[in-house]
Amino acid sequence: MSDTATRTMIRTQGRKASASFGARPSGTRHPLVATAMVLPLAALLAVAFGGWDAVVTQASSVAVMLGR
Repeated sequence: MSDTATRTMIRTQGRKASASFGARPSGTRHPLVATAMVLPLAALLAVAFGGWDAVVTQASSVAVMLGR
């Protein structure tokens, strides 16, 4: 029984330490952090597979639709 109490106390101390650093317990990221992680990979894949031209074409089409 005393071993269980020791493990519980250690786990509780770990939670207090992570809470003081502002850690999010749900494990979610801020949308800007997620975007910053994804954009380099997306650019690399677009260049590697020749998709850059399609991105430029779509962006120019959207600009024309918006009247620029």
